[in-house]
Amino acid sequence: MSTVTSKLNIWQRKKLCSLFNNVSLSLLFKASVHGYNANAFHQKCNIQGPTVVVAYNRTGYVFGAFTSKNYAQTGQNVVDDKAFLFSFNDKEIKEDPLRVVSGNPQYAFTDNGPNFGSLVFLHNNTANAYSNPGTYQFDPQKMHGNDLQLTECEVYRVEGCEGLMEKPWRNVQWNSEKRQALMGTISGWKPSVSSVKQARILLVGPVGAGKSSFFNSINSAFKGYVSTQANTGTAGTSLTTQFRTYYIKPSNSVTHVPFTLCDTMGLEDGVNTGLDVDDFATILKGHIQDKYQFNPLMPIQPDSPHFHKSPGLKDRIHCVMFVIDISRVKLLSEQTIEKFVVFRKKANQLGIPQLVLLTKVDEACPLVAEDLKNLYQSHYINKMMQEISTKLGVSLSAVVPVKNYYQELEIDSQTDILLLNAVVQMLRAAEGYFDDFYNPEEKS
Repeated sequence: MSTVTSKLNIWQRKKLCSLFNNVSLSLLFKASVHGYNANAFHQKCNIQGPTVVVAYNRTGYVFGAFTSKNYAQTGQNVVDDKAFLFSFNDKEIKEDPLRVVSGNPQYAFTDNGPNFGSLVFLHNNTANAYSNPGTYQFDPQKMHGNDLQLTECEVYRVEGCEGLMEKPWRNVQWNSEKRQALMGTISGWKPSVSSVKQARILLVGPVGAGKSSFFNSINSAFKGYVSTQANTGTAGTSLTTQFRTYYIKPSNSVTHVPFTLCDTMGLEDGVNTGLDVDDFATILKGHIQDKYQFNPLMPIQPDSPHFHKSPGLKDRIHCVMFVIDISRVKLLSEQTIEKFVVFRKKANQLGIPQLVLLTKVDEACPLVAEDLKNLYQSHYINKMMQEISTKLGVSLSAVVPVKNYYQELEIDSQTDILLLNAVVQMLRAAEGYFDDFYNPEEKS
């Protein structure tokens, strides 16, 4: 997946966040990527809760508008007593940002685009703003230096403004007894087909989604300390270039590990990039062996030394886990969604169950970062889970959120509970594969 990055530098982000209290910003829309027009804006920004428009011009002004209300493309005037315009300048780092509220309590913006009346962004579907102080009273020189030609226009979701649901919508026990119970469930599980000793779970997702980090995190939960085995990091293209089969060794916590995790190249936009659908199908059928070096220009050939000509049931994939960074659900490109759909169809043809693993929940919502037990009370997490469920055509029950270990030095019981629960869901899905497609005579 092509990386869409924020234009805000460190001090600009601090300036912007100083206008709020204990929030984080999640990029939804970038005009230079998605288009300088209202339709593109609404496609990415509708029903996202509190958002802030951030515009940039050549004279160094960063200016925009905040609303706590949803954009919904109604064309109506929207009332929001929390809305405001803002501005600061690269040349005035030490100055406090300008903040301007509406003089009319019955008006915040008109819902036909980022249209705040006195300040309109993407004006006439161009890289320009329109400025005419009225409902919002400001000095144009101080707001934007009278430079209305935009070098960029971005929209961020402002996390932490929506609060929490009254009750969790999924019930999770967060105590150490639950962690031990999950460990026991995993250790005691075994495939119901005698020829299979371990369920094989395939991880598939865009570059940077956290596939390798998920294996490292699961490994850490079983070892009892933070461990790194699979390569992780940030890069424009996939760090994983081989097909890897990762085994987790039994430990004091678990005497039997009934699954293996298989990692692949990341999905990328464009032709001849990232994991190929033909290689994906070949992996599902069990033909590709560990450490095969992917070639995006050509799928594996039967004469390759890493091609398993006669795979058995134990060599096949028993569950596919699509891994997605939850904070990037809105930024998934149409090409990436199409690849997911193609991959899902292929897995469905082979009768292989699929789950969706949503990673980085703590980075996506500050309320979850503050306390992981807020996960199933977070409006934003719930909203993104429902959105990816709709986009990929999977049931909400098949969507599993987790937090990976990435900066911690010690394991955490609550993080482990989410990780181990994801493993239990994978094992249950794999059992469904054996139940649905294999003969009772093969059962142990």
